[in-house]
Amino acid sequence: MKLIRIGVLGCGNVGAPLVSLIAQQQAAIEARTGVRLEVVSVAVRNLSKERDISLPEGMLTRDAMAVVNDPTIDVIVERMAEAGEVDVMDALAFRLPVQVIGELVGVPPSDRDQFRVLVRNAAAALEPGVTDTQLDAAEHAMAVMDDYFRGLIARRRRDLDHDLTSALIAARDGDDRLTEDEMVATLILLFSAGFETTTNLIGNGLLCLLRNPDQFDRLRADPALVDSAVEEMLRFESPVQVDARTAFEPVEIDGHTITTGETVVTFLGAANRDPAVFPDPDRFDVTRHPNHPLSFAAGIHYCLGANLARLEGRVVFDRLTRRFADIAWLDNGPDWRGTLILRGVNHLNVAVTPKEGTTR
Repeated sequence: MKLIRIGVLGCGNVGAPLVSLIAQQQAAIEARTGVRLEVVSVAVRNLSKERDISLPEGMLTRDAMAVVNDPTIDVIVERMAEAGEVDVMDALAFRLPVQVIGELVGVPPSDRDQFRVLVRNAAAALEPGVTDTQLDAAEHAMAVMDDYFRGLIARRRRDLDHDLTSALIAARDGDDRLTEDEMVATLILLFSAGFETTTNLIGNGLLCLLRNPDQFDRLRADPALVDSAVEEMLRFESPVQVDARTAFEPVEIDGHTITTGETVVTFLGAANRDPAVFPDPDRFDVTRHPNHPLSFAAGIHYCLGANLARLEGRVVFDRLTRRFADIAWLDNGPDWRGTLILRGVNHLNVAVTPKEGTTR
């Protein structure tokens, strides 16, 4: 019998429901496929209870707008113009999102680069077929991030600032404050998700344009299409492909009854190609309307950073289309990371041709 190992992080919307689902279906999976699934947990500090904590209203989007519109994006784009040939994943797709979430959370610029490898290693534990080496790397990454954010919380307790770490320290649930374990888990999630998925949105989005040059030309000709273009990028190559939900009460879906406590794994990428909702779903169309992809999920677990990711995507592709007359793809094909849960490329090498007399 073939054994496939699945690593599960100890927090988030996928981890616990996925463990429950595998336990429910293990016998059936073995009987039908001859495959045994082994779930291996990557330790994260336990959270004691559900919380309803409110941060200052508009903090994520208000502060993010100031950070995203900071000259940093123009500096990044100008460096691309000067270089002529760049790996977009290194030069832009990682650089801008980590700058934005770093400023929001309160992680100093000198500390940010280390998180690219740490978050990538931790996220690998979510994937089917995880190896012992990957699990060890994930455990180490989680331990390093745990230590880092405990240190950041300690510094902020002594000197509060206008950032999310300080806001979590001050946040209350009635008369109850967040524990340190809860703050650490929240900060790891916010910081990691705050750049990893947006990095993939930028990389996947540019890849969509490079593979569909007619749509790239339409966006260049009419930069006002940037909002609908970003929605189409999210639909066509969703940065997150798989999510999970546990039913609080019985519900019927397409003739199937989901009972209380059962878990459903949702394939967001497949939902975004549903022909009943999206006509000609395999066509990339920057003018598609209406267009409401499920890339950020839905319901009470709708992605907290959805508006932030959209904002960053819009700013990036607005700048790219206004600054460059052409962006030529230098790779022979997409360098996909080979992961199931999170979808993105390792590298995206391009040659850029600046527009004459344009600096932004």
